[in-house]
Amino acid sequence: MNNLILASSSPFRKNLLERLQKPFECDSPDINESRHAGELPETYVKRLSLEKARTVAPRHQNNLIIASDQCSLLGNAISGKPLNRQTAIKQLQKSSGQRVSFFTGLCVLNSSNGKYLLDMVPYYVDFRELSLPEIERYLDAEQPYNCAGSFMAEGLGITLFKKLEGDDPSALIGLPLIRLCEMLREFELKLP
Repeated sequence: MNNLILASSSPFRKNLLERLQKPFECDSPDINESRHAGELPETYVKRLSLEKARTVAPRHQNNLIIASDQCSLLGNAISGKPLNRQTAIKQLQKSSGQRVSFFTGLCVLNSSNGKYLLDMVPYYVDFRELSLPEIERYLDAEQPYNCAGSFMAEGLGITLFKKLEGDDPSALIGLPLIRLCEMLREFELKLP
């Protein structure tokens, strides 16, 4: 293997991958992220992770491609990135006082032979009761419009929570590093 390729333009995923202290390049897959009718959240994020890896792989022969995708689930409703303030307000109002599930798909693909590992890592966030002025102040401060769930847990988003639950806190930010390290070791990449 020559290198690691992160199939993403996300600065959050890039920052997480930098923690492993291995050289890598970023390449945005630019795929259609629409959900298929009736597709379960777990299936959805795994499918998108694999599609992202497969889209980038032909441009990077003999490399390990890392791809990830995330969605949040409140009750039975899936929500993704809000993209604007009004949608973010609505998402955070619905999340107020609720438990929101985050599903992060993860794929590592060997571009030289097409073999891949694919998984999904869950994480759960219990929101405290949020007032509209608190939500608006938060959005003014961080503008998390490109983040699933309308918050950035690595920043001020942490102030919105009552409890976090899961095996890998980096999954909440969008790239589950614990599972990623396991996958990279399966591809015989040496890590500390």
